[in-house]
Amino acid sequence: MSTAEPHFLHRLPNLPLDANAWEDVQSDQFTDVPLLGYVSAGMPIEACSVNDTVRIPSQMVRRNTYALKVRGDSMIDCNIFDGDIIIIERLESAENGETAVILINNQEVTLKKLYIEKHGVRLQPANDTMPPIYLKNDDIQVLGLVMGVARHPTDQVA
Repeated sequence: MSTAEPHFLHRLPNLPLDANAWEDVQSDQFTDVPLLGYVSAGMPIEACSVNDTVRIPSQMVRRNTYALKVRGDSMIDCNIFDGDIIIIERLESAENGETAVILINNQEVTLKKLYIEKHGVRLQPANDTMPPIYLKNDDIQVLGLVMGVARHPTDQVA
């Protein structure tokens, strides 16, 4: 990862998470939050943990905030890219269309838009080249919702 200071984006409230749902965050006060591991923005990957921290603007911290490093490009239409660090609010539920960190069968994690449908759930990528994942309601657990992104200046930008 680059040694330059990261660029921080905060999700604007009450807007669907797409490339326009972000605002720049400028701050001179930072707080360390746990960097818990990696999340796949693609095919789900086995859950693994990392014991580290990441400094984020204090105004982005909520009660149960943590961070994950993104691997993959299934969320590029939401302005979330491979290598980004996403800031997550730990929650156990999500509304239709919200971008969530999802645990599948207590083993694998992925980052997708969640849709509750008649016969189960659809985990929808924000990349037209990738298909959705269909599962039963009992096969998933919401681990949190995306509320921010940290991107280093050398990383891809929309």
